Amino acid sequence: MAEEAAPGGLEVVRTFLNSWVIPNDTREAEDQLETVDWAATYPDLAPPTDFPELRALRDDLRAALGQSHPVSLTDQLARHRLVPMLAPAGSARPVELVAAAPTASGQLLARVITAIADGRWRRLRACPDCRWVFYDTSRNGSRTWCAMTAGGPFGRGCGSIAKTRAYRARH
Repeated sequence: MAEEAAPGGLEVVRTFLNSWVIPNDTREAEDQLETVDWAATYPDLAPPTDFPELRALRDDLRAALGQSHPVSLTDQLARHRLVPMLAPAGSARPVELVAAAPTASGQLLARVITAIADGRWRRLRACPDCRWVFYDTSRNGSRTWCAMTAGGPFGRGCGSIAKTRAYRARH
């Protein structure tokens, strides 16, 4: 799906959250977490060592999408200790959170906590139909659907589909 990238380190998180797909023909989720070329897709993250842990993190993060204060991530914070580090001169933030242990889960969680602190996390949302995660760039932050048009062979255009359903139900 063609769309604007999420700002900063949140784009890597968005890509991670979309590591499963629901094909239009079957509409059944297919997990792609273990089949993705990790080094090419996530070059800044440590290679994965614990896929069940990554799946649990993905599920917890997906459940917290769109929230400005996702307290449900407290258990993940207890599992993956983050430590503050002074950023190099010229960085956007003077202090950065980094994972105490260089695991992919910890590194992803550090990016999420930074996005929560910056107020960007609440704009990361999942489409109510296909569950594709997108970053809401609308001015008022009220975008609901992944896209209004299909935008390619694998796109879905859930917004148009929902509006057509609603129109047909009314008439």
